[in-house]
Amino acid sequence: MPISDPYLTKQASPQIDNPMKAIIFDLDGTLIDSMQLWREVDAEFLGKRGITVPENLFEDMPHGNSFIQTADYFRNRFNLPDTTESIMQEWTTMVREHYSKSVPLKPGVTGLVPWIKEQGILIGLGTSNSYELARIVLTANGIWDYFLTAVTGDMHLKGKPYPDIYIKAAKDLNVSPEDCLVIEDTLSGINAAKAANMKVFAIYDADADNDRAAIIAAADGHFTSFGEIQGAISQLIGAKYE
Repeated sequence: MPISDPYLTKQASPQIDNPMKAIIFDLDGTLIDSMQLWREVDAEFLGKRGITVPENLFEDMPHGNSFIQTADYFRNRFNLPDTTESIMQEWTTMVREHYSKSVPLKPGVTGLVPWIKEQGILIGLGTSNSYELARIVLTANGIWDYFLTAVTGDMHLKGKPYPDIYIKAAKDLNVSPEDCLVIEDTLSGINAAKAANMKVFAIYDADADNDRAAIIAAADGHFTSFGEIQGAISQLIGAKYE
């Protein structure tokens, strides 16, 4: 959503003259520790329909991984009678309470996000998840108001690894893609950011271990904590960090 959205009536800190104008975060597996929850949702959703989760569930997903595209993929792959919209709503219902009460931020996020704003850097969100769930979980964790745009997977855009989500986020922020840093945890997200001509830092998440070597090779930096990422950003923009 662009900054004119009623949920996003926020003021950015005045921008200082540095080479990084905006930082755009992924959500699941990056800002929040939620990937295992989604694995459980997959198992419960398919189990109710008498289907066992295949080991290669997402290997053949053809058109990106947005919320809409993933629901459409489930409908087609498993020949479900459900509509794409009803699948998305069922997933939202299944995880809404968790996102409002029990899905935490990853360690270091609470300090990093306000610090980024203090440096005069714009903050955006680019996620395959839905707008509703993104707003719920980031509000519950006290950082939603820092995000000047939220581009989400229930918008009619090609999902990651296509660059569309990140390109729209930069456009909403009125920043050139070349002046953006993306923080991601997955290979598809990193590839989306690189396709958008953005710098990308990878944050470690155990759910992406199978792609670890490719993630390290594709990203501009790979980090195991947000403290390390804050230090790297400080070096890039010449800010003091202790």
